[in-house]
Amino acid sequence: MSASPSRATDVEYSFAAQHLIEMGTHILVHKGVPEPDARLVAESLVTADMWGHPSHGMLRLPWYTARIDSGATRAVTRVDTISADAAVSVLDGGDGIGQVVTQHAITAAGDAATGYGVGVVAVRNSNHFGTAAYWTRILADRNCVGILTTNGSPAMAPWGGVEKLIGANPWSIAVPGGRHGAVVLDIANIGVARGKVYAARQRGEPLPQGWAIDAGGLPTTDPQAALDGLLLPMAGHKGYAVSFMMDVLSGVLTGSAFGRDVVGPYVPDQRSGCGHLVIAIDIAAIMEPEQFQHRMDEFITSVKTSRTAPGQEILVPGELENRAVAEADGAVTLPAKTVDELNALAVSCGVDLPAPLR
Repeated sequence: MSASPSRATDVEYSFAAQHLIEMGTHILVHKGVPEPDARLVAESLVTADMWGHPSHGMLRLPWYTARIDSGATRAVTRVDTISADAAVSVLDGGDGIGQVVTQHAITAAGDAATGYGVGVVAVRNSNHFGTAAYWTRILADRNCVGILTTNGSPAMAPWGGVEKLIGANPWSIAVPGGRHGAVVLDIANIGVARGKVYAARQRGEPLPQGWAIDAGGLPTTDPQAALDGLLLPMAGHKGYAVSFMMDVLSGVLTGSAFGRDVVGPYVPDQRSGCGHLVIAIDIAAIMEPEQFQHRMDEFITSVKTSRTAPGQEILVPGELENRAVAEADGAVTLPAKTVDELNALAVSCGVDLPAPLR
């Protein structure tokens, strides 16, 4: 597909997921990223789109490449081990690609858990890694409890304040879910992930009431006004407190940036400085994995078969994403604005955007 004119923001196009992965890989390779690393990034973004989370999907590829172009993110990632003491290690991502840095950390944590029952990896000087669930699910597949925290650029004010200082600082926990598939929590500590505000802007859609206030302190449903203003924490003061502590774990403890010193992936020319903390707990160190799976099945069944409100269905964390992948049948739907931006990026790299399925 060649460069195309602007289209209505409510138009969407469907693509084969594998074709988008190939396109994203070729674009990143053109930018100097080694092919295995490029494929990892592309797969993580397309997976988020397949899960129904376009806020963390291919929408972000132009942001990533702009940061590579400026040198804020290094195209070739070199992860250094600062220290390794039995089950605990510290890694320095060297401003490399967040997905690649996090893959190193997830592998190290999982390997340590196999040897010691638990693995803890602190990461400093990384970048945005996509959706946290992508990584904790890998640990769940290794029969571990996977926990991942990260920090981000300021999105909300401290409770009682008016200055944008605290990041959304998302975190994820994943466990094997027996016959139900992985059970996965992945949340930011604001009422909605900031990427969803960007996704709403891409689609030209208003925000729901209660997500944000503008720079003047008034409630707003305008995505741009929300980005210029403040996003509101989930659960009031509780969301602020959780986000504060996630910055302690991800930034202060790891030796990385924290608070207002963290830079987001949508800023093209400043190093991020974000940090992560990975914890892997080997289920076999506590009980037989088969026993855990049986107990999870029992717990999930008891929850899902409990009495529901009229017209409602009870879901467990991660179930919507598991269903979305099954129902997608290998296809990904993107809004027209994202398609236009990807097309422009692809053309600039001499790469073809795949033909839409419809």
